[in-house]
Amino acid sequence: MIPLAWAEVEGLELGALRGKPEDGVVRRVHDDSRRARPGDLFVAINTGTRFVEDALALGAATLVPRDQHAALAALARLVRDRSEAQVVAVVGSTGKTTTKDALAALCAAVTPTVAADASRNNEIGLPLTVLRLEPDTRVLVTEMGMRGAGQVAELCGIARPTLSLVTSIGPEHLELVGTLEDVARANAEALEALPAGGIAVVPAGEPLLDPYLDRSDLDVRFFDPTSPTRDGDRWRFRVGGEELRLELPFTQRHLAGNVHAALTAYQALGLPLGRAHEGAGAIRLSRWRGEVHDLPGGGFVVNDAYNANPTSMRAALVDLAERAGGRRRVAILGQMAELGEESDRYHSDVAALLRELGIEVVVAVGEPARGYLAQIGDGVHVADTTGFDAIAEVLRPGDAILVKGSRSVGLEGIPALIQKHSRAWSES
Repeated sequence: MIPLAWAEVEGLELGALRGKPEDGVVRRVHDDSRRARPGDLFVAINTGTRFVEDALALGAATLVPRDQHAALAALARLVRDRSEAQVVAVVGSTGKTTTKDALAALCAAVTPTVAADASRNNEIGLPLTVLRLEPDTRVLVTEMGMRGAGQVAELCGIARPTLSLVTSIGPEHLELVGTLEDVARANAEALEALPAGGIAVVPAGEPLLDPYLDRSDLDVRFFDPTSPTRDGDRWRFRVGGEELRLELPFTQRHLAGNVHAALTAYQALGLPLGRAHEGAGAIRLSRWRGEVHDLPGGGFVVNDAYNANPTSMRAALVDLAERAGGRRRVAILGQMAELGEESDRYHSDVAALLRELGIEVVVAVGEPARGYLAQIGDGVHVADTTGFDAIAEVLRPGDAILVKGSRSVGLEGIPALIQKHSRAWSES
């Protein structure tokens, strides 16, 4: 981290400070008492207040803030003010974390880069990411979640992005914001926060973003998430008039679309496309996002259970249909949450897609997911994730299985149970 003088931290008057560093300099700020060491400032948030004495015993200074969000934001602004890094804000309805992961890997291969861990994209995760800036950092890749009007603007006030990347606009958090136009408006706060000369990277042909792109002082770059094509064991991209062939550690077309967005931002940052292959091979996606696990008997299970909305659900189901390669297809699906008054319609649309794709077995997890079974005439319903026995009964060796639903459903453990269950196939 860019060092902060203890006197500066004291001057912010954020709460109860203890354990001043011997040399009066804070060299790291975090919220994990287990990682505490001399020169650190451990910020006790949520249940972290129980571990203040532990952090002090390990030699760290501690802060119990009066307002944890305000305290983290104030500390992060101090560090951001001292950094000359280019700061990227990744926002959008789908693909934020995958795009962030891809851009981070591309940049890190060629220049000192700091990036958000997993999905640390809220009022706690964003400032903690900014607080990892080093004196030599040249690119900071942040992710910003949107759960209502004004949230992205607030996060941008901390990170002060110089490039904002909108991955997509689609149905998300409609219970909180209302309409797709409102979704676009909330995500576009990242575009409005850009300074003169800032860079906006947006999906081509998205009319809902047009009202926010009419600033003459912005450098606007477009990407087409549907344009990447398979070329043997590589993907073919066209970025800024240049053609690239890159090997990626996954085969899903929609994930390659996220990489196209990342490549567009990478080029806009002035980084060399000729070296993009160095970072492409190092892309590692965060957990539960399109993870493919082979199963005994020639089948596989895709763990895409981190979250779901109508756009990502369609992409995952189309991918299942394409990659099955003649295998029987099984879709284990939880509800898509926070879709407001249109929730039933969106779930019915997925039901229609399941019928159109001819998915052989559908397992609906949770009461709201029953809508997936409406148009297929057959299927399995289980009340919650404790009903694995009913799921196991419909599985066969060689199946191509997708597990997907909103995070609140808690499906992420199902693929591991499937793997454990499938071992009996090879033993029988």
